[in-house]
Amino acid sequence: MGDWGFLEKLLDQVQEHSTVVGKVWLTVLFIFRILILGLAGESVWGDEQLDFQCNTAQPGCTNVCYDQAFPISHVRYWVLQFLFVSTPTLIYLGHVIYLSRREERLRQKKVELRALPHKDPEVERTLATIERQMAKISVAEDGRMRIRGALMGTYVASVICKSVLEAGFLYGQWHLYGWTMEPVFVCHRRPCPHLVDCFVSRPTEKTIFIIFMQVVGLISLLLNLLELVYLLCRYLIQRIRAGQGQDASPPQGTTSEPYADQVFYLPMGKEPSSEPCPTYSGLSSTEQNWANLTTEERLASSGPPLFLGLSPQSNRKSPSNSSSSASKKQYL
Repeated sequence: MGDWGFLEKLLDQVQEHSTVVGKVWLTVLFIFRILILGLAGESVWGDEQLDFQCNTAQPGCTNVCYDQAFPISHVRYWVLQFLFVSTPTLIYLGHVIYLSRREERLRQKKVELRALPHKDPEVERTLATIERQMAKISVAEDGRMRIRGALMGTYVASVICKSVLEAGFLYGQWHLYGWTMEPVFVCHRRPCPHLVDCFVSRPTEKTIFIIFMQVVGLISLLLNLLELVYLLCRYLIQRIRAGQGQDASPPQGTTSEPYADQVFYLPMGKEPSSEPCPTYSGLSSTEQNWANLTTEERLASSGPPLFLGLSPQSNRKSPSNSSSSASKKQYL
């Protein structure tokens, strides 16, 4: 089996831009699948075809029976499984690298534009456009890419593809070989003249290895499903927090003081809204006039309820105001 170092280096870069569940999935892929297959896979299945013996001397019968028993070698099947399952993650890594390079180019262009001695409106518009593009990329302070926007869509799509591929390969392995390795395989295929019994080497050890790889595959599938649930909960929490922030902030154009932009006025009609002022016997004329003025002001302050808006007669001088002024002069 070939060297897995190049694939491990690529997948190791993905850990910096993955969620917690994604990092656990990569750890399971590295240690319990690639490492175990590289160390023990070849030694267990190295004599697979050489020690596959059939009780016949018919030329070609052993080869056709081996082809019927093993349409594809277990080791090669698992290699294909790891490559296909890792491909969506590598595509996500390519998107991360693309956004990182784009953010660096935008940052350099921003520095160059800010260094210009004279800034015209076109330069200001270009700077504003660069700021908006950099805000969409969303790079953390430590250089990691935040999983947001288009990158979130790519990440979710990669997890879904991994789940589908993982489930498909698990079903394919179960359909081809099942969960155990039978020690005797009965073959009836041309050019075999009759039913031929073929014997597999180390069936118990291979059965244990098959069960182990199937269980690890199921764990990887469960981790992918758990990561989808984690991403969904994270998205819902962000939406709820954003909605609470919008509800907490006051709408634009409002002030904390009520009726800040409203005008109140007291309607002054020609007809009196209350009973005539009472007369006071035993008072002088000056004292009587001051008592009447005080009573009128008290009645005016306790008049009808306040109204909002501007009076249509505010620009005209009210006759009652003129008469009130004249009466005040008369009293004085």
